[in-house]
Amino acid sequence: MRLTTKGRYAVTAMLDLAIHSQAVPVTLTDIATRQTISLSYLEQLFARLRRSGMVTGIRGPGGGYKLSREAKDINVADIIAAVDEQIDSTKCGGKGDCQNNQACLTHELWIGLSDQIRNYLEGISLGDLLQKSSVKEVAKRQEGDAKKILDTTLRYRETRLENA
Repeated sequence: MRLTTKGRYAVTAMLDLAIHSQAVPVTLTDIATRQTISLSYLEQLFARLRRSGMVTGIRGPGGGYKLSREAKDINVADIIAAVDEQIDSTKCGGKGDCQNNQACLTHELWIGLSDQIRNYLEGISLGDLLQKSSVKEVAKRQEGDAKKILDTTLRYRETRLENA
């Protein structure tokens, strides 16, 4: 199976949102800073996630995004599907035309692997991931790193204004 950055980034961003949007909406800028994902790329992903009903956008001051359902009700496979990523280990995209328009020798093996991966990812919700101590530790570290970046950026801007 080849999971591209689109699927990986979507899951990462949704987990970040699940962690941080419990009290207030989260901006894509905040997610981009914590996860080092391009803001423009996140905008594209969140347009798809919004269309699929995974997230809700809140406009205006203090706006951002929130999960549209509880974290326990959103599984990883659904997030990947929402951004048009395929969970497929076959060379033919599951069509069975991998060799001269017919199934190849190992087609059923790769179909079975794809099914196993899909079932595994369907069985893991954002809520499950939120309970993991390793996820909590990384989120705490990232929050500290993002604060340092923000502080450095603010100091840089203040220095530029003083020197202007």
